[in-house]
Amino acid sequence: MGIAKIKKFSLAQFKDYLENYLFILPAVAIFSVFYIYPFYDIFRLSLHDWNGITPFREFVGLANFQEIMRDQNWWGSLWHAGYITLIALTFQNALAFALALACDRDIRMKKFYRVVFYLPPVLSEVVVGLIWQWILQAGTQNGQQIGLLNYFLNFIGLPHLVNDWLSDPKTALTCIAVVHSWKGFGWGFIILLAGLQTIDRQLYEAAKVDGAGSLSVFKNITLPLMIPVIFVVVILTILGSMQVFVLILSMVGQGLVYHTEVPVTRILASMTGTNRFGYACAQGVIFGFILVLVSFSLNKISNKLKQA
Repeated sequence: MGIAKIKKFSLAQFKDYLENYLFILPAVAIFSVFYIYPFYDIFRLSLHDWNGITPFREFVGLANFQEIMRDQNWWGSLWHAGYITLIALTFQNALAFALALACDRDIRMKKFYRVVFYLPPVLSEVVVGLIWQWILQAGTQNGQQIGLLNYFLNFIGLPHLVNDWLSDPKTALTCIAVVHSWKGFGWGFIILLAGLQTIDRQLYEAAKVDGAGSLSVFKNITLPLMIPVIFVVVILTILGSMQVFVLILSMVGQGLVYHTEVPVTRILASMTGTNRFGYACAQGVIFGFILVLVSFSLNKISNKLKQA
């Protein structure tokens, strides 16, 4: 009798498990086809020397990875991406947090401001890049500056500040970082604003009753409760900024120069410039590993702060 009940229960339990797994099977299949298999194939190609055309692939083992360790251009592109990410983490997120705090208050037309601040991320990166390329463009036409920024500098009597902003190694990467931050701050703004709205307003009212000032309220209530949300924004900012590609391509064009190269453009150059698809795949594997390592590290730090 007891054995029959156990068998009956086990069969019913197996049926429930099977039904549950059938529900997630489509998602698992899509994830496997579009994520797991491509990663496996890229790693497999990274162990070969292949020009991307002929069916012949020469197995070279870890030679591609060893070459990357000595590739100064590759590590330089990582430094450029890190610089763009640093600007985004400071300027972009500080701007997003400040605007989120402002829109979280009872101010006039705050719904209008929310729409306006969210417009830049919605715009096409190609369109944004071409517009900013026109703004930062250098040179003259019919004796007048054709770049909007240079024209404005001439107009206000500062011709000595006129510069070829996107070709000058001292300014090109900073210009790209600022444009990237301007375009991306809307995502952080929306996430941070949503996090601010989840804070219980009674905490603010109680703090005011106790005589706490604005700075004290921000330091002891707003900031501690926003730390998990801030870490989410930081992780998304790092992942997005390290992979910036279309904006650079549309601002600088096909003639990519060394001082504006980032890992994705470097991988593209390995594929299209030298036809070294195996080497490009090895660069992609290392770049992906770096992003995963950074993401997991920040996520672990965030979990520890939540438990503290």
